[in-house]
Amino acid sequence: MATVATVPARLSEDRFFVLAAALCAAIAFAGFAGTYWLQLPRGTFVGSPLLHLHGLLFSAWTLYFVSQAALIASGRYASHRAWGLAGVALATAMLFTGAAVAIIGMQDRIAHGQAVAGRAFLIVPLSAVLLFAGFVTAAIVRRKRADWHKRFMLVGTVALLNAALARVFFLAATGGGPGMRPGRGPVNPVEFALVPALLTDLVIVLAMLFDWRNRGRPHPAYWWGLGTMLAVQLLRGPIGRSDLWQGFADFLARFAG
Repeated sequence: MATVATVPARLSEDRFFVLAAALCAAIAFAGFAGTYWLQLPRGTFVGSPLLHLHGLLFSAWTLYFVSQAALIASGRYASHRAWGLAGVALATAMLFTGAAVAIIGMQDRIAHGQAVAGRAFLIVPLSAVLLFAGFVTAAIVRRKRADWHKRFMLVGTVALLNAALARVFFLAATGGGPGMRPGRGPVNPVEFALVPALLTDLVIVLAMLFDWRNRGRPHPAYWWGLGTMLAVQLLRGPIGRSDLWQGFADFLARFAG
């Protein structure tokens, strides 16, 4: 009887992770639609080839995450493990391209007279990609513990969604238009990224509620994930404006240049 009762619960959890991964992909593609995907066929997007590579890699990750969750839900565990190495390579490439795009964006702001604000805002994209890399690394370390592995993968993917949802706010504030995207105008204060970040955290809250219903309590991986994300998101502003961060950002700008 115990075996019969646990199988539906496990399958239900697997289906939930497919839906959660699909939700992440939907937020990512919808968020970037107005400032990237819809501009591409019109030829109005303005940006370097690195931005296209960046967009390709980060978009590929959301689709990869959905496919990996679907493989588990369909019982194709060997295929899931085989594609795991591709995920490691993809996440590594994302870390380096994400950091490069963030630093180049800061250099451009400094060149246009927004030195202090540009160095401060660097903490937003840089911390997001580091959160992603940190949680994906934790998921890889915990790959033999499926309950930890898949939850850390979800938290890591959610860390990337801040940029997508922030673009919805950007379009609402500016009205959009040909070639319009964040980074092509005055830089916003770091605190402007807080509301989109907190809204994306709701995906983790939703997963915690699912655990609460199915397991009786949220998994510790979510407490670690949500606690870390909130701490980073709330401290971005004070840290970004600190002399220590300004000096570190200036070092990165000169080093990368």
